[in-house]
Amino acid sequence: MGVSQRLRSRFRRFLQRPGTTVDLAPLEKFLPAISERAEELAALDDAELTEAAGQAKTYPEICAVGREAASRGIDQRPYDVQLLGAMALLSGKVAEMATGEGKTLTAAIAAYGHVQLGNGPVHVITVNDYLARRDAVWMEPIYTLLGLTVGWVNEASTPQERREAYGRDVTYVSVSEAGFDYLRDQLVTDLDDRVQPPLSTAIVDEADSILIDEARVPMVLAGAVAGEQDPVHAAAALVRGLRKGKHYTVAEDGRSVAFTSAGLAAVEAKLGDIDLYAEEHVAQLSAVNVALHAHALLHRDVDYIVRDGSVELIDEMRGRVAQRRRWPDGLQAAVEAKEGLDATAEGEVLGTIAVQAYIGLYPKICGMTATAVLVGDQLREFFSLEVAVIPPNTPCVREDEPDRIYATRAEKDEALVDEITRCHEAGRPVLVGTLDVKESEALSEALAAAGVSSVVLNAKNDDEEAAIIAEAGAYGAVTVSTQMAGRGVDIRLGGSDSTDRDRVAELGGLYVIGSGRHDSRRVDDQLRGRAGRQGDPGGSVFFVSLEDELVVRHAADAVPASPRMNADGLVTDEQVDYAVEHAQRVAEGVNHEIHRNTWRYSVVIEQQRKALAERRERLLTSDVAALMLLDRMPEKAGELDEDLLARVARSIALYHLDRLWAEHLAELSEIREGVHLRALGRLDPLDEFHRSAVPAFNNLVPEIETRTLATFTETEFDEDWEPDAAKLVRPSATWTYLVHDNPFGSELDRLIASVGRRLSTGG
Repeated sequence: MGVSQRLRSRFRRFLQRPGTTVDLAPLEKFLPAISERAEELAALDDAELTEAAGQAKTYPEICAVGREAASRGIDQRPYDVQLLGAMALLSGKVAEMATGEGKTLTAAIAAYGHVQLGNGPVHVITVNDYLARRDAVWMEPIYTLLGLTVGWVNEASTPQERREAYGRDVTYVSVSEAGFDYLRDQLVTDLDDRVQPPLSTAIVDEADSILIDEARVPMVLAGAVAGEQDPVHAAAALVRGLRKGKHYTVAEDGRSVAFTSAGLAAVEAKLGDIDLYAEEHVAQLSAVNVALHAHALLHRDVDYIVRDGSVELIDEMRGRVAQRRRWPDGLQAAVEAKEGLDATAEGEVLGTIAVQAYIGLYPKICGMTATAVLVGDQLREFFSLEVAVIPPNTPCVREDEPDRIYATRAEKDEALVDEITRCHEAGRPVLVGTLDVKESEALSEALAAAGVSSVVLNAKNDDEEAAIIAEAGAYGAVTVSTQMAGRGVDIRLGGSDSTDRDRVAELGGLYVIGSGRHDSRRVDDQLRGRAGRQGDPGGSVFFVSLEDELVVRHAADAVPASPRMNADGLVTDEQVDYAVEHAQRVAEGVNHEIHRNTWRYSVVIEQQRKALAERRERLLTSDVAALMLLDRMPEKAGELDEDLLARVARSIALYHLDRLWAEHLAELSEIREGVHLRALGRLDPLDEFHRSAVPAFNNLVPEIETRTLATFTETEFDEDWEPDAAKLVRPSATWTYLVHDNPFGSELDRLIASVGRRLSTGG
């Protein structure tokens, strides 16, 4: 790296945010030593290279051997900046590397290095199953040359396949599958049934997405519960015919809805002229409010899609189906009822852990993403991670145009179609990023009406993702996609026809157009980053309207009453430019505050989970349960064989610990709901939560011992004893899901708001 590039690198770090990124100079000094080893390593045969790989213990040795293995294994020689990225990962940082700079290969060298430094096994945590399998298979030749084994886990993996994959030196796995495996391992009654080894090192791909955007998402292991009732379908039928304006009103921010007097009267009449606000009808009122929220505020092909007879939630950050995600507080069942589908059971929660808490279990954490600096403060706050900005191998020459802001959405849409048509007629490939599925399909139809053929990539066809993106840079291609963050595939100029590369480059390269600003600047930056990879020409622009939800919700007051604009509606007012930027910053601040507040509640639950997990580990791996029983009931010492006593005591104690933990989680959920009522009395909800949650947990351990002793006393034992004989029956079926953020608050939040509106109107 030359002096000028080093200066540009440091100046860039200064401009982005002084103090939030680390100095690369201590790592850059290793680059000459790495280069010096190249000729010597190239002269080795494969067996000798593998032997050398097993002896590497320093950053220069690790990177030099890793570079040679990559050259041989996949015919790609890592650039110096990729080695800088690998060393940043080895030093426990989050490496910010632009799209197309080779993060996958960087992570492979870092994973090898962590194993060599004694930090294995290494889990490369991805955002989805597709990337986990793709990257493991792609990098396997490199790992083989380095003398390491690699595996991958996806949703379809059997327990034995999971055990084998986790037994490798490096395992690629999505964050949800890794978390679910951890939760299942926390409920085994035999050590041989575990699939994960003790956690050691996590390399987190798309680190900002997993560590920040998804951090507060709870992963849930649930068990079947007999006789579950479904009051939501009946409530959905009650609100299905209600009309906006007449029966209910929606708040400007789109996050709350309220019955009008006519709407409430209509619902109460259908229920037999009852008073929904009477104490005996609180449960019905809750169900009706949830159903109304699903009816009025959650929209098909925006918030979710319906596919194969089920509701699938859309990840707004990545524009794809959120795997195994569901809304809490009855909203999931309400949306299913709205769509005329059978409700999927939630079951009883047997174990749960937030993404942030799960990642925090790894003693060593590092990560990589194209957009880390903007969340540098949060990475430091929640994970004590620093950001290392890795300069691009070739300076980016992409031309990022100022936003084109229009007064109305209709004017914006018309201008958007005109711009795409103009570029398409010239042959320049265009990638359009939309905010949701519905918009992507509407835009594709508008382009078709204008004579422009396009390919759509959204949550409905994300299984075709790689093939669609591979051709997005082809001459004349028009690709309409929901958010591009985390797509994991580079767009090459000319697509699969390499002879078209120069022709596309002469036209200015890939042109990225955003149909609107997202709530997060990082998501917009991820979209921009699809153009201009590795020094390619490219361009980007965003089309915005003053009617866009982001502006209306977060900056309506900042928009001047009569902004300057052209005849076609294009706004030319600097104050409006500021308002759009302000709206995005406000949205980011809101999300950060939600993250912080949610985590404040989660901290005490996570502390309790850890304490109980340590107790469970002692019960599972020792005879502490048998010793406890003998201490309390010494007369039993001679009645049972020592091995039988240990097995019986362990089984009974584990059952009651797991049973009481499930009951405790249900109680915490009720406490969390209940503290909002106390907030009406001007008490701090968090303090009230702690005041109830801590004593509840303190009673848990004595109750485990009490129930264990009672079961032991009441049960007859013989050599063939099994837990079923003592009615210690665990759920017959378990399943996993992630709790999607509830955009409207908890069920009780909605109820309180509804009561407040009722009181304020005197109804």
